[in-house]
Amino acid sequence: MRVLFLGDVVGKAGRDAVSDRLAGLVDKHKFDFVVINGENASHGRGLTEGHFAEIKAAGADVVTLGDHAFDQRDTLTYIAREPTLLRPINLAPGTPGRGANLYESRAGHRVLVINAQGRVFMDPVDDPFRAVEAAVAACPLGEQADAIILDFHTEATSEIQAMGHFLDGKVSLVVGTHTHIPTADHRVLKGGTALMADAGMCGDYDSVIGVEVDEPLNRFLTGIATGRFTPAEGEATLSGIAIETDPRTGLVAKLFPVRVGGSLAQAEPAF
Repeated sequence: MRVLFLGDVVGKAGRDAVSDRLAGLVDKHKFDFVVINGENASHGRGLTEGHFAEIKAAGADVVTLGDHAFDQRDTLTYIAREPTLLRPINLAPGTPGRGANLYESRAGHRVLVINAQGRVFMDPVDDPFRAVEAAVAACPLGEQADAIILDFHTEATSEIQAMGHFLDGKVSLVVGTHTHIPTADHRVLKGGTALMADAGMCGDYDSVIGVEVDEPLNRFLTGIATGRFTPAEGEATLSGIAIETDPRTGLVAKLFPVRVGGSLAQAEPAF
């Protein structure tokens, strides 16, 4: 089974890149399932229902969120009726939506997708390790699920790597989102779980993590905010990771970084 995971979609540039390039990637590399983090897709903060529909129409099977999950007010209502939109599983009890769900891939495989938020340098949330552990225990790999994908949305790469080791052998992929910078640590751990500390973003890298340079640079130089952050609108790079799982175990046999379009060095799967 082949799974494509793409990092945070940032603004219109990111949405356009997904719309323009995703279908071609899926066809070329025969992906069975696509997960995309959409938490910055609407003007850099949150995800409107219209932009969610746009990402789904482009070919995403599941869209995940993060610390900006409810920055767009309409998310509070439409997330309850959209089973393919996930918010962090470890938000407060009673938060609208769901943090994990079981889906069927194009080839009929059962895929459990979990979205969690970290705690290091982030807003207070419940323990992500125990929340994810419970979700995996309720739908074990190789029994109820043919693959398990965790989008761990957090600031600290150490927390993401710790989660990977915590789940090694129990899930297919642990991948970080949120920093918008793709890391070069993609690997398969000893137990067969793929790990990447951050998938990067689907956005314009001629920027400061997807934002037009002037305002963040001014804040670094002066400590004074003089305007809003505005998503950069140059050509975006689709950034993420591709995995191929062993059909017997659901663990990972192959993995490749993905960087397509825009200004970063290009990288595509070599299945």
